Amino acid sequence: MRIVDLTVTIGPDTLSPPSVNKRLTLTSNYRGPGFWRASSVDMVLHTGSHVDFSLHVQEGGETAADVTLDRICGEALVLNMTHLGPDMPITIEDVKARADHIRPGDIILVRTDWTEKMWGNFPDYYLHSPYCSPEAVEYLVLERKIKAVGFDCFSEYCARLPNFTSEEFIIHKIILENGAILMQQMTNLSKLPVNRHFQFFAPCIKMVGAEGSPARFFALLDE
Repeated sequence: MRIVDLTVTIGPDTLSPPSVNKRLTLTSNYRGPGFWRASSVDMVLHTGSHVDFSLHVQEGGETAADVTLDRICGEALVLNMTHLGPDMPITIEDVKARADHIRPGDIILVRTDWTEKMWGNFPDYYLHSPYCSPEAVEYLVLERKIKAVGFDCFSEYCARLPNFTSEEFIIHKIILENGAILMQQMTNLSKLPVNRHFQFFAPCIKMVGAEGSPARFFALLDE
């Protein structure tokens, strides 16, 4: 078995998505004698690779402590969308053309390679990313009955608009309000097989009241 890390590196230069637009701050605390360091971090829970739960978009929704591991781990499949360039949509036609192997309960990872090319280049990473159309994600969640979907790009078109509202984060709402899970800022999807299922894991922090959580995404490939 080979482990493939699908997680971006974050640090003081990392900017959160445009809904909050906050940089990560790491503060180190020390206590002696000798060397003892205990650091605190100030960041949005949606910074870098992370999982979103329905409380993110829905009052009274699920939190990180409510969601069982079987909903964020399991059989996964890559949809190859690397034909898309900056500011281009993932359409329902794109998804249907690559949907032959999708099974109910799958985790779908949408590959554009955008994160591999642009992570750390803020704010362009968010403002010029390929994005997902509502029809495409409705097809995946409502018709094909997937349990989770992850993107290696920023899925929302509205991020590039000057005065967007929370109601315009339509991709989040379609996924999370219909019982599925959203995973964002993935990377290294180019290292995964296409048209073949594999084991995927999204371990995250089991925090009461948290509408999202940093995650360490990885896949296990049987080679």
